[in-house]
Amino acid sequence: MTTPYSDSALEALMADLESELVERKESLRRAPPGKDGPVERIRQAVCAFANDLPSHNRPGVVFVGVRDDGTPSGFPITDRLLQRLADIKTDGHTLPPPTMSVEKRVLAGHDVAVVTVHPSDAPPVRARGRIWIRVGPRRAIATAQDERILNERRRYRDTPFDLRPLYRATLSDLHIRRFEEDYLPGALDPEALAANDRTTEERLAAARMILSVEDPVPTVVGMLALGRTPQDFLPGAYIQFLRIEGTGLADPIRDEARCTGDVKKQLERLILKLDAHNRTSVDITSGPREIRRHLHAPDALRQIAYNAVMHRTYEGTNAPVRVTWFDDRVEIISPGGAYGAVTAEEFGRSGLADYRNPSLAEAMRVLGIVQRFGVGIGIARDALHRNAQPEPVFDVQPNWMRCVIRARTNVEDGVQSARDSAPSGRPPGATTT
Repeated sequence: MTTPYSDSALEALMADLESELVERKESLRRAPPGKDGPVERIRQAVCAFANDLPSHNRPGVVFVGVRDDGTPSGFPITDRLLQRLADIKTDGHTLPPPTMSVEKRVLAGHDVAVVTVHPSDAPPVRARGRIWIRVGPRRAIATAQDERILNERRRYRDTPFDLRPLYRATLSDLHIRRFEEDYLPGALDPEALAANDRTTEERLAAARMILSVEDPVPTVVGMLALGRTPQDFLPGAYIQFLRIEGTGLADPIRDEARCTGDVKKQLERLILKLDAHNRTSVDITSGPREIRRHLHAPDALRQIAYNAVMHRTYEGTNAPVRVTWFDDRVEIISPGGAYGAVTAEEFGRSGLADYRNPSLAEAMRVLGIVQRFGVGIGIARDALHRNAQPEPVFDVQPNWMRCVIRARTNVEDGVQSARDSAPSGRPPGATTT
């Protein structure tokens, strides 16, 4: 995506000192101790432009390499700088991920970094747990009334499926205590949480777990993140695990599990199954330190599973995510094909991400399942390479996606090998996807 503004329009915005749509940064040099750094202030500006409280319905722009008076500063615009700015979208601290672009443009005869931020269809957007808005030419933290306005605005937009209400459900179908004790501390920074005098219904609405205070109906993401029995309302929202004794579906089934509950419980149970069926080899002869390898790299299996749950479609299907472990491979099939900017041809490309379920992605980050976005497949590839396994193979179709992970073929050659003991019982650690 590129900015919708022409060079002349950008130069006019750059020189408009009173605009609510412009933020300028002379450089990205370090801030004094105790002050937010320039990247953090840019994150806050991105959050404010995405929330678009004044309803400009136009993209906001952050200029880097421009002084407060609108003149270029000559600060060097490097690839490293552009990557730091682009990371604002994917590092898991701005949620739901904003729609934004980062470019180097030549404006007024100088290189300038241009960050263009489109208004969000699902406000409020938070930066490190705080809702930032634009008040004239400056940034501010949203008041309770500002937050209510943003919540109301979200109701009347074409929202993603994960924000739609489940009218058969009620508040009693959500784990309210878990929301207050586990979810809120991860969603809000400590100061905001301590100062938050909103009711439980207001907090649920702000977190998108219910439609609104006036209409407290659980949303799809509310049910997936906090639901007591989500499958009563979303029948396909579970993971089906099979361990096949052989290489084809007609071979005997050694083990199976239907991983249900909210998304965190589903993934915890799946990881326990994957760990239980993995094997570890210990090489004590090749060097001074033992070398441990797995039949399958655990990090790779987790990354692909997390992606399958986060990016699948939950609309118009009763199909679960299917994880099938054969003797020679693991296949993970997820309902829903490529989405948005990620085409079938571009699927798996490093750093490229789009979100069919942006609020579910936010909830998975808050719940500690993921830490940042857009890098999971890359991390899976690295884990497979370190474990001497082939690259994952993706088959992307219009209605489903399959990932095939081939096992190590020499896991027992010349080394001590044993099936893993009983699973540890620990929940899977925070990772990235």
